[in-house]
Amino acid sequence: MSGSSTNPCPPLLSSSCLACGFHAAIPLFDGGSQPLATLGWPDRPEDSLNMPRLRLDFIRCLRCGHIYNRAFEYQQVPYVKHPNLMYNDSTLWQWHQEQVCLRLAALLPEDATVIEIGCGEGGFLKQLARLLPQGNFIGFDPNNKNSLEQKRLTLKPELFVPEKHLKEHRPDLILSRHVLEHLINPLAFIQELAFYSSWYKQQPRLFFEVPCVDRILSFGRLEDLYYEHNSHFTQNSFTTMLKSLPCQIDFIETGYNAEVIFGLIQLEAMPVAHQIVAETQIFTQQAEQVRRCVPEQIAELLRQGKKLALWGGTGKGAAFVHHFQLDADQFPMTVVDSDLAKAGTYVPGSAYRIWTRERLNEQPVDVILIPAQWRAQDIVIEIKQAGIPHKRLLLEHAGGLVDFESGEHPYRILS
Repeated sequence: MSGSSTNPCPPLLSSSCLACGFHAAIPLFDGGSQPLATLGWPDRPEDSLNMPRLRLDFIRCLRCGHIYNRAFEYQQVPYVKHPNLMYNDSTLWQWHQEQVCLRLAALLPEDATVIEIGCGEGGFLKQLARLLPQGNFIGFDPNNKNSLEQKRLTLKPELFVPEKHLKEHRPDLILSRHVLEHLINPLAFIQELAFYSSWYKQQPRLFFEVPCVDRILSFGRLEDLYYEHNSHFTQNSFTTMLKSLPCQIDFIETGYNAEVIFGLIQLEAMPVAHQIVAETQIFTQQAEQVRRCVPEQIAELLRQGKKLALWGGTGKGAAFVHHFQLDADQFPMTVVDSDLAKAGTYVPGSAYRIWTRERLNEQPVDVILIPAQWRAQDIVIEIKQAGIPHKRLLLEHAGGLVDFESGEHPYRILS
């Protein structure tokens, strides 16, 4: 379709796409308020007529074309009371499932460990198990009322938790069919699978199958759009979502007369994520150390009878006060700021009054604390040019307070 010269520009909506994360969408279909379509099961006509109505506000991502209901609330869908069971016994649907199982089995080792998320009563998992007689098969579905434990097949009436169950089972294949469209955030779900697989040094294959809604757009078909399906995947949005993972693509195809789309990928390691975790853990340890050490150092200076000043009363200065839990009674200091407009006000959330720098000429201090490391050199130049008396200039660095002039830190700008 060509440009928009004859059509008005639709309103741009700010909403994070559930398939690719892009944060711009446009309205697709306002379905008003309707009852649940697959999980209501009312027993009496009056109960049916009085079913709660839920908002259908479908929008479409401008990057990948994904369709989703921005008014969806997961707690409104009673999966525990009424499991979302599919009818799987029709001839063509059975043939479709058999073909998928054959393709998956051909790519797996004979003793593969396979996990299915949202397995229902385990029909598909049992079908695949017959093709891999030496494999181990575990199905997870919190909506099942009963567990099943057989020699090679286990059905668990519980949620699949990647952090726990990937470590426990180390699967060769994780599969999930007709589940992603029900989730609050399918992209977050598959990203979690990818991260924990990498964390535990696993590279399983992932297989997903969802309804394909391209015909909604081709023919204006409305019946697909109901509340229980939060996400509606197009070929492009499904492909974009899977390709966003660190992976190799085995195949992404449509099936069952183009009414479903499915894909098999093999996850790869995420070294950058591992590096981020390591850096974050180090920072957390450093933060604990510095929050303990800096107040101790300030308290020791005060015990020695030193007079202190803090240079900067808002922004980083205010953060310094609150990160280190300083208060004007226990940690008496003079707070000054280069900005004359701040004089006479107070450090946000504290009883420290902010003065102009001239206060330090009138009432000299021994030590000036500089919380704004990024412009510490400029502050030091300003202090010296103004002739403000002091004995030491300290700034927080690498777990404690260091001397600006003689300490080891990266904030001296050499000329």
